[in-house]
Amino acid sequence: MQKVTMKDVAERLNISTVTVSKALSGKEGVSDILRSRIKQTAEQMGYRFNTSARALKDGKNYNIGVIVADCFMDGGSDTFYLKMYQNITQYLTRYGYSCMLELIRSDMVQEQRCPGLVTAGKVDGLIIMGQLPSAYLVKLQETGVHTVYLDFYDKSMEVDAVITDNVYGTYLLTNYVVSMGHKKIAFVGNIRATASILDRYLGYYRSLLVNDIEPRPDYVINDRSESGQYMDITLPEDMPTAFVCNCDEVAHVLMRKLKEAGYRIPEEISVAGFDNYVLAEYSSPRLTTVEVNIGEMSAMAIDILIKKLNGEKGAGGRKVIDGKLIIRDSVGRCKASI
Repeated sequence: MQKVTMKDVAERLNISTVTVSKALSGKEGVSDILRSRIKQTAEQMGYRFNTSARALKDGKNYNIGVIVADCFMDGGSDTFYLKMYQNITQYLTRYGYSCMLELIRSDMVQEQRCPGLVTAGKVDGLIIMGQLPSAYLVKLQETGVHTVYLDFYDKSMEVDAVITDNVYGTYLLTNYVVSMGHKKIAFVGNIRATASILDRYLGYYRSLLVNDIEPRPDYVINDRSESGQYMDITLPEDMPTAFVCNCDEVAHVLMRKLKEAGYRIPEEISVAGFDNYVLAEYSSPRLTTVEVNIGEMSAMAIDILIKKLNGEKGAGGRKVIDGKLIIRDSVGRCKASI
């Protein structure tokens, strides 16, 4: 099969090769609409960048590093962050970049050791997924590598970040649980572990206040340590009629624990999650949750990082992407309200 060149793409669109080159390399001088059309056409035609030649010419690696705490990848091939990484890898090809993943272990954090892909100078920019301790994030920032946080932010640092609307998403979710007659509603998640969990708790808390439900300290239940290591969930003595969990994985674990204790879901106790990844659809019963727009978040993070690498100013900040309430079977009407 003959190799597709920039000239081939240019001829297909009846434009100059220079315009195609600018669009595919992320340089200025091409409108967003035309740039998108050129990238789509190039992808359809099977065009592939010669990254080695470009790297020598431009002084870049054309690699983007993705790092994430290893505890977030414990679930194997079905983890939320693996799906996010796959989206990043796919979207980066539009810019002619490759992607490199490195898991951050607890000993690396404790010893303040930077990832090998950074110390070896293999990447032009970094995307950090999930959450890492602030002191370690400072260490990474000191390397001078352009960075974007994905699915979290750190209030102590002004670093570009892309997050889902955790507060409003959990507010809508809890409102739905309340609309089903529930007033004894617990939140499952360590609010000191990540910014995302704290924000999801704030959405839950806001819903309780708006609906004149008194928040209860014993209804805030830990699911992990502050360092992110999952722990056994302890059920409260005075059982709630519904649980709002900070993520689908925790909701899945909780449902298993409730079933083992003899509770029926949702007939006796309702459970809701957050993220809408594979466990939500295949849990029994299927999980009511909030869908995180992984594709849009990944694309936004890449767009911001590429613009930073190209020297464009004002491209970043904190971007918030809307989620979507997904109603399934795990939340039922509270019998106490019937």
